Amino acid sequence: MKKIFLLFGFAILIILSKGCSDKLDLSQFDTASGSGNSVGDTVYIQMSPVWEGYNHPNDIFIGHEPFVYIADTDNDRIVMLNVAGVYLGERKVKKPVAITQDYKLNLIVCAQFDTVLSTGETKTFSAVYKYDMVSAGHHIADAPVTRLLPRTVDLNRPLRQYTGITAFPDNTFYVARTGPDNASYIDPDNSILLFAPKSMYGGGTGDTLIGRVPNIDPLSSGLVSAYQISSIHSLQKKDSKDFIVTLTGDNSFKAQWLTYVETSEKSAYESKLEAASSAFMKVDKFSKPMGATFDSYNNIYIVDAAKDSVFKFNTFGEELQSFGGPKVFNAPHAVAWFDKTLYVADTYNNRILRFVLSTEIK
Repeated sequence: MKKIFLLFGFAILIILSKGCSDKLDLSQFDTASGSGNSVGDTVYIQMSPVWEGYNHPNDIFIGHEPFVYIADTDNDRIVMLNVAGVYLGERKVKKPVAITQDYKLNLIVCAQFDTVLSTGETKTFSAVYKYDMVSAGHHIADAPVTRLLPRTVDLNRPLRQYTGITAFPDNTFYVARTGPDNASYIDPDNSILLFAPKSMYGGGTGDTLIGRVPNIDPLSSGLVSAYQISSIHSLQKKDSKDFIVTLTGDNSFKAQWLTYVETSEKSAYESKLEAASSAFMKVDKFSKPMGATFDSYNNIYIVDAAKDSVFKFNTFGEELQSFGGPKVFNAPHAVAWFDKTLYVADTYNNRILRFVLSTEIK
């Protein structure tokens, strides 16, 4: 009965968030200020108002409810909005940098925590938290929290950083980890970690760390690499394990679409697109990509903090309507897509921007 009540409550919240949405009329756009960006006959148009009041936001995620979650890094909080930008709540957490949601509506966040060592020294570590939104009736401030990482053994590796996270429809999820110690074949810092529900392995509640995703090279300058992953985002399609990674290491392909291939000979990730086969796979196409997402058509969006730009590609890696520049963005770190709208964390301008294609305006 409790689950039915909660689901009914979620439905009411979604209806209310839709009812507060911006009406899509031309008066809410500012095409004369340089916020529209032409690509052929198509223009990206910035929606108003700008969402301000943030301090170096590093990630933005559209949940399955749908609500908007922003990792407001230097304000030490996760902010929860509806899709129209109406504030719904927040949760304090130190330096959040990445956020996702599993299919049970739990939030999973990469952030930091402080602990006192046996020496009496207070030390800050990168961390991963999970918030049970359902049990709190979706009040983010009250959601019970579990710290998944670091484990006790990880406290011996204080330079490890958890930089990205993404979930799959079976409620498994991947955590991207970076760090300077990559000599170990067994446990290099640059890795993707796999978590799965304990119920998949004989029962119990919560999640368990299965281990590193195999056959992803920690220092490769080529394909299928975990060389300083800055973000990770799954395709979010049933029965798919595909994901996009962005990388800031010394790599020729700083954004990669990895697809899981299972045959009689191997079971491993490989590049979905062939090297240099398209604009997406052009050597040194990106400088400092920090975030990625897919839309409902499986088009790919990459934000490049060094180029102050959003790049868009189709499923073949062909470049579509890319746009930006320093008059539009200042080091964008994240991008999300929902209902024909593109959301961009304009990180060094301390704001969230929204865009629609001119072809979507009725």
